[in-house]
Amino acid sequence: MSEVKLAAEPRTEFGKGAARRIRRESKVPAVVYGHGAEPVHITLPGHELLLALRTPNVLLSLDIEGKAQLAIPKAVQRDAIKGFLEHVDLLLVRSGEKVNVEVYVHTEGDLAPGAYLLEHVLSTLTVEAEATHIPESVTVSIEGLEAGASILAKDIPLPSGTTLAIDEDAVVLQVLAAQAEEAAEEAAGTAEVGSEA
Repeated sequence: MSEVKLAAEPRTEFGKGAARRIRRESKVPAVVYGHGAEPVHITLPGHELLLALRTPNVLLSLDIEGKAQLAIPKAVQRDAIKGFLEHVDLLLVRSGEKVNVEVYVHTEGDLAPGAYLLEHVLSTLTVEAEATHIPESVTVSIEGLEAGASILAKDIPLPSGTTLAIDEDAVVLQVLAAQAEEAAEEAAGTAEVGSEA
């Protein structure tokens, strides 16, 4: 995982009016907290931060008054209509420190031939990983799975140094028979019974 370097400026003005002024300057108000330190209020360059946040669990290297600090996004607030960043909460991390994060579950391969549906019971997995080696996602094969099959959290291969932070027996994916096919079979069965009578 690569880190994104951002120049941060300390923020002394607070409140709705100050936040609006900051956003008008194409910057985003943010707060950095963690490790028992007092929260630090900063502003970040809006466009660079928006690009960085496209990567899930991005590691940010913040330059705050000449001091470099590592942080990961904890909460991101966006405008509901226009989608611009309103505020970001960042959690301080250290190299080598373990953190709990959610990673996306991707699938590869095809289900067995037939009309089957793949249900994503969980679209993300909570894992514990080193702050500087957080995986963007995990991938699991669904090749040849048929109706009734399920994939549990423990069945998903994780990168080295990453462990599950949820129940290992949690169902992540399951294969279902298509409803239309079942309805057609039931209708055909009912028609056969009706014709025999």
